[in-house]
Amino acid sequence: MTPIKAFHHGDLKRALFDVALALLDEHGAGGVTIRAVAKATGVSHAAPVNHYKDRQALLTALAKAQFESLLIEIDAQLAKLKDDPSPGIEVFASAIMEFGFRYPHRYRLLWRADLIDHADAELLAVMDNIYDRLCAEFSKAVPGREFDKDTYAVALWSMVHGYVDMRLSGMFEPLNDSVSGAPRGEAIIDLFKKFLT
Repeated sequence: MTPIKAFHHGDLKRALFDVALALLDEHGAGGVTIRAVAKATGVSHAAPVNHYKDRQALLTALAKAQFESLLIEIDAQLAKLKDDPSPGIEVFASAIMEFGFRYPHRYRLLWRADLIDHADAELLAVMDNIYDRLCAEFSKAVPGREFDKDTYAVALWSMVHGYVDMRLSGMFEPLNDSVSGAPRGEAIIDLFKKFLT
């Protein structure tokens, strides 16, 4: 990452955030420290405290922004299905997989309870919005089934997260299903949907 030589006026909070995100993408969460962000932004070590009280606050802000991006993508894809009576369950799974594979360090940060404040009200709100939309799709998909919508939602999210995590850790290769020919991620989603029919 090319350091910013000096920061002069303007939106320091945004500059700090942008530098922190670039450090996250390049080095993972371990590379995002207040000192590293301040140095790359060209400000004193004490300057970020006016905007992010500590490292956890900065990392929480990064995580919140990533969940917001996921929510925007999910809403955009669901809007395309508004005239389709079938539920958009695959929208969630696809969005999570695509995000995880495109931004592995950002994805890993989202689940780091040791680094981010999962009790942060703004972070919780955006996470709840994503989960509520997923539950709403399951309410359409499985009315009157033997399990509630939360069990289905947790099952899908857990399955998708497990697959993404195993891929990112190098335990699974990005292969295609040998029968259907579909990429493994898509095949997993199709398999899950078959259990709902």
